[in-house]
Amino acid sequence: MERIRVEMEISKDFLYAFDLSEYQISKKLKLLSSIELYREHKISLGKAAEFAEIDIISFQKELFLRDISIIDYNIEDIKDEIDLLTST
Repeated sequence: MERIRVEMEISKDFLYAFDLSEYQISKKLKLLSSIELYREHKISLGKAAEFAEIDIISFQKELFLRDISIIDYNIEDIKDEIDLLTST
């Protein structure tokens, strides 16, 4: 997969305040971005983990820590699934 570089300017004070290296802040921002994209249904679980550069299980743990459901069905979707399964 071809990759591009995205840059962001932040104050060094931010890094010092949270005691983070440039590498750590980069990883954290990637993780948080992938979580938000997943939460907004913009990307799949697998793509979100890939974007964060972690395995799927680790990504699921990150979702769990933030109380974000991996299974995201609404009531209508569940009813439709039940109807489909009981009609056959």
